[in-house]
Amino acid sequence: MYARKIGRKTDHRLALLKNLVMFLIENERITTTLQKAKELSVLADKYISRARVNTLHNKRYVLSFIKNENTVKKLFDKIAPRFAERKGGFTRIIKLGPRRGDAAEMAIIEFSA
Repeated sequence: MYARKIGRKTDHRLALLKNLVMFLIENERITTTLQKAKELSVLADKYISRARVNTLHNKRYVLSFIKNENTVKKLFDKIAPRFAERKGGFTRIIKLGPRRGDAAEMAIIEFSA
């Protein structure tokens, strides 16, 4: 299902990605490692595409992954309408360079303007 394993077992990786998608929707900009940002971009674009069509089925589909009703409401009411005319590329990744402690490549992921 996912291209990158990010050094975690399946359950841990899915929980991590669910939380990252939720935090990205809530804050609209987060700092994380480059590999996590690349994987997060794929998922965030998928759920924004779903949210652009405001139907009950799509709300339930997104809610089955995100689990936080306030976050899903923000996604459908505020974020998705901004991208109504765009076909894709809802997120952008800005590379920051290596982290001091372990030299992991860091990046900012945010919604495109």
